[in-house]
Order: sequence, then C-alpha cells, then structure tokens
Amino acid sequence: MDIRIYTRDEQAKGHFGEGEIVENKPIGFPREGSAVTRVGPLFYWAWAKSLKTFEIPLHPHSGFEILTYVLDGTVGHRDTLGNVQRVTTGGVQIMQTGSGAHHAEELSQDSELFQIWFEPHLKAAVKRPPTYNQYDHEAFPVDGEGSVLIKRIIGPDTPIELVTDSRMSDITIPAGQSYRLSLPAGYAHAVVVVFGDGSIESDELQEEQSMTRGDFVVASSDSDSELVYEAFGNTPLRLVLIQVPTEVDYPLYRK
Repeated sequence: MDIRIYTRDEQAKGHFGEGEIVENKPIGFPREGSAVTRVGPLFYWAWAKSLKTFEIPLHPHSGFEILTYVLDGTVGHRDTLGNVQRVTTGGVQIMQTGSGAHHAEELSQDSELFQIWFEPHLKAAVKRPPTYNQYDHEAFPVDGEGSVLIKRIIGPDTPIELVTDSRMSDITIPAGQSYRLSLPAGYAHAVVVVFGDGSIESDELQEEQSMTRGDFVVASSDSDSELVYEAFGNTPLRLVLIQVPTEVDYPLYRK
C-alpha cells in the first residue's frame, strides 16, 4: 500500500486569457511542473475557476476521453460535430474525441469545473468517430451509506461508461464520520478534496494521513485493501474520487 498527498503548491498551475480562467492541476501536462504526471491511464486533471465569463476558443482533440464535471455555475460547449449545449452545477460533458474534433468552452463568471482526461488505447481510439454527450446532475445515481452520500459518475449503472477502465464518484462525508472503500489489487484511488478537512487511513498501514481542500491524494496497492476516509471537525468532507488501474495492457502516451 502506498498513500501520497500532494498539496496545491506541488500541483501545476495554468490560466487562459489574461487570467480570466485560473487552474490548479493535480495532474498536469508535460513541463507544467506537476508533482504527478499521470496515474495509470488517468492522463490529466485540472480544477478551473472563472473570474469572469470567458470562452476558450475552438481547439482540437483526438483519441482521449475528456470529461468536464461542473462543480458550480454554468459551462457552455460548442464543437465541430454540430453540438451547442450548456450544462450546470453537477452536470457532466463527455467527449470521446476519437478521430478528432474541435470544441470551445465558455465558463460563466465564478464557475468551477474539473476537466479530466482518460487515456484509452490511442491507436485504436483514433479509428473511432468522435462523440459528445452531456448529462445533468439528476441523471446520476446517488447512494447513501448511512449519512454518507455517494454520487456515481462513471461505472456500472451510471449513464457514462468509458472505454478506459475507470470509475468515478463524488462523495460527501458528514463531519465526524467516515467512509470505508475497497481498493482492488493493481488499482489506484486518485482523489481531489473539494472542501473540508479529513484523513485517509488503510488497514494495511494503520497510519492516518491528514488532507484538506485542494489536496490531491493518490493511493495504490498490490493487494486487495480497504481505505477509510474520515471527515474532521464541524464541516463535511467532499471528495471526487477516480479509480483506475496502475498499469494497462496497451502503450500509454509518452509524456
């Protein structure tokens, strides 16, 4: 079992325009200075916030499966496939970019989002036609384990199933409570703390590590394990968690 926590200072930074959109990047692009360059097929993860309404103009993508998760506000999308759409808080846009498409994104003032790139077998992916889909918050199942709420975004019984082996959840743990989650052998949890303070602990290591808003947590294990996520203090702990394999049976893009 290995658990590592990366603070905001260890993550890459970015911006668009003259700073109308600012980004913290738990997983950055090459040469951006991120302490984490990838987690298995999880290629890129940015946390973007708009200081004013701003559009990122049309730009190309191919191969990757690109997911935009709106934490707050409204995000517009237009692309060369003919889609012109808007999605609001809790909604998701997903482009399986395949053989290639251009898209543009507009963030309304004070919007926040995650943009996350998953890497399938690119040689196969670029032979598939590109697609775009979007889903409102209400499209995703929300499960309760006690008073812990788990919104399932990618995985079985969700509207999104990617080619890349992955699962994704948005988890809110009430103050003073904990949530136990299995980690299969050969997989990793990649976690961003959206708000709150808490800890992560494994039965294997039996050593609690603290985490706070903006931290990026990567936990991996060679054997089936259990992890305990706990909320401290008087505020809930909100985590967005992605599970991916640490290794895949196809070549990954060389960053």
